[in-house]
Amino acid sequence: MIEARLHLPRPGFTLDVALALPGRGVSALFGASGCGKTTVLRALAGLERAAGRVALGDEVWQDDSRGLFVPTHRRAIGYVIQESALFPHLDVRRNLDYGLRRVAPSLRRVALDQAVDLLGIGALMARRPATLSGGERQRVAIARALATSPRLLLLDEPLAALDAARKAEILPYLERLHDELAVPIVYVSHAIDEVARLADHIVLLDAGRVAAAGPLADTLARLDLPLPLGEDAGVVLQARVGERDAQWQLARLDVVDAACSLWARDPGQALGTRLRLRVLARDVSLTRSPQTGTSIANQLRGTVEAIADDGHPALALVRVHVGRGAADGAGVPLLARLSRRSAHALALAPGLPVWAQVKTVALME
Repeated sequence: MIEARLHLPRPGFTLDVALALPGRGVSALFGASGCGKTTVLRALAGLERAAGRVALGDEVWQDDSRGLFVPTHRRAIGYVIQESALFPHLDVRRNLDYGLRRVAPSLRRVALDQAVDLLGIGALMARRPATLSGGERQRVAIARALATSPRLLLLDEPLAALDAARKAEILPYLERLHDELAVPIVYVSHAIDEVARLADHIVLLDAGRVAAAGPLADTLARLDLPLPLGEDAGVVLQARVGERDAQWQLARLDVVDAACSLWARDPGQALGTRLRLRVLARDVSLTRSPQTGTSIANQLRGTVEAIADDGHPALALVRVHVGRGAADGAGVPLLARLSRRSAHALALAPGLPVWAQVKTVALME
């Protein structure tokens, strides 16, 4: 568990947060620019002297009540910022060796070969940073941070300086860190698509305060989020590849623990492979009965749970449970964005049986 109570007043802005983050997986700090994400990260690292307490498991790095403050160089952290900050006069191997030398051999928890393999940089070892792409430089920077054998990895918008192609290049490597390392990661971003793909836990920050926090899937499915996500509103689901239709290049993705499925483009994964799906509210429509003669192949029986205001007075956001136990409030949630006129015409109300039509499913890959 990562625990932090941080208070830091500044002119026109005060950071005042209490965090309890899981000790494994990726915890995302999400919010608009200037909300305090980087300040929190720097305080966890000891680079900002906020008042309060910081602890990683049973290791306390700061406790003002005891007059305790562990300086940054004695905290077992790896820190990666937007710019790779590699030494331009050193090749990749020597950049990595610099990180490795910071840790005594007896304290090394991540082997250098493991870091090189996880980030896929074995072919880059003899090259200098100036000859690398932006995505390659960031992969080397993350590998160098891992070479210090951190107990906590802090990533401050590591993809913000990259174009879409370079982001697509590096995201699979970040997923490997999530899947194969036991090191907890705190990931700062203002891009909800990155968060939806990588995070297990999310903290929404607004003007230096925690606006909402919790497991990613549960939090994104809330209708009362204090930071409306607009066109990015939607849910994240866990699924497994249940069937592949080679003729039409499609796959049936069975939603975990929900007894319902969605058809999507074939990701080329073996049967049983676990995937993360993202279903946006704008891609979900509702009907009172199953439809025929439609191009929408995904129609799921469900039950309306709640209806909330959306970002425009003409729109409503509807939360529907689908799958096993949907009528009793179980199953998995979907969000649907409808006009209020449509919601009125359908007489939508909590407890009403409906059919959710899912037009598009985004595979988080």
